[in-house]
Amino acid sequence: PKLGTFIERLEGMLEANASGPRKDRLTLTRIADLLSREGYDGSYDAVRRYASRWADQRRGVSSPVEAFVPLSFAPGDAYQFDWSHDQVEIGGTPLTVKVAHLRLSHSRRFYIRAYPRETQEMVFDAHARAFALFGGVTRRGIYDNMKTAVEAVFAGKTRRFNRRFEQMCSHYLIEPVACTPASGWEKGQVENQVGYARDNIFKPRPRFRTLEELNGWLEAECERRARNDRHPEYRDRTVQEVFEAERPFLAPFVGPFDGFHQVEAVAQATCLINFDRNRYSVEARAARRAVQIRAYADRVMVLCDGEVVADHPRGFGRDHTVYDPWHYLPVLARKPGALRNGAPFQDWSLPPALTRLRKRLGSGDEADRRFVRVLASVLDDGLDAVDDAVREALDAGAASDEVILNILARRREPPRPEAITTSQALALRHPPIADCARYDLLRGPRAAA
Repeated sequence: PKLGTFIERLEGMLEANASGPRKDRLTLTRIADLLSREGYDGSYDAVRRYASRWADQRRGVSSPVEAFVPLSFAPGDAYQFDWSHDQVEIGGTPLTVKVAHLRLSHSRRFYIRAYPRETQEMVFDAHARAFALFGGVTRRGIYDNMKTAVEAVFAGKTRRFNRRFEQMCSHYLIEPVACTPASGWEKGQVENQVGYARDNIFKPRPRFRTLEELNGWLEAECERRARNDRHPEYRDRTVQEVFEAERPFLAPFVGPFDGFHQVEAVAQATCLINFDRNRYSVEARAARRAVQIRAYADRVMVLCDGEVVADHPRGFGRDHTVYDPWHYLPVLARKPGALRNGAPFQDWSLPPALTRLRKRLGSGDEADRRFVRVLASVLDDGLDAVDDAVREALDAGAASDEVILNILARRREPPRPEAITTSQALALRHPPIADCARYDLLRGPRAAA
């Protein structure tokens, strides 16, 4: 009876809820709270019962009622994996992040991490971090038919998995299991976790300066909720306590899978490669040559003839160029004039000693040429040795490329052999005298005349 004047308002909210996007739907608890703010003083159960009757009428008598079979998992048996899209604020900018969810089916211990993309290397990274945190791996992994894992769906449970995904499963000794299409109840735990996280973790919208700060907070939040939340089946224990009992049943964690996505490319003459709408520099020796780009969740590595020629933090913007000035050092040694206007050398963060040397040398073509001569020695002597030599020269008051190169040359000389100590028994009774005038005695009387 207390719903009387609020029935029309409640039906309007239920209708909007049913027709709106799934991620924007309100829970019945939230609907009851909104009604109470408008003056409704009845119970939540009345709202829930009316919403149930309204849903039955809307569905119609002829519509079949969907029913499910409850599932049970032994310790160390399986985990469930899924993705969700959630709203956060990074650096003051609203952003939709892709959140990886991995949940142990027995203990309900879960791990979530946010990524800019929902790509295969992100899948690999999420698994490696979750298994490292859990300290072990289950025997099976339950997935939907996501494209980063499944290439083809056949009749029944038969699937053709992606080759790299199979390599990851082989590394961890996991048996991958794909759900029946449109049968989310087969991994209902992680499906429910998506909604739980959206309502309890991502509301209100998290605000952080960087994505790494957000993920650090998410990991701490997973730990906190595992310690505080009661297990749905073992009500007298927390999720963390059940997880500690499950831990001995997990297979040992053998280390992270080298989870990269590789593509072939050709480095440009400007020592740049294009990947994922951004450009990255490579060492000069790779210019105009075929290279292999290995994309990880957080970095981009480039190989040429099996050797690493670049390793950059990965960018997820668009049309950005990431330079490493040291990649261009062999080119700069031949073209020192490029130091002034070369794009890689703008705002170059050099060691303190080299920065002081550049200021002492001044500006101009001759100063640039002298400074590049010192920089070029890094190719042979290494940055640490050059930095020490520059510091020694500056401390002596000599801001000169010649002095610095001389210091480096002296340090490259082999060490002098140690002096031989002669025993007393072998000491000369008449040591030689360094006196050239004694040779005149050999000339005889004629020399005396």
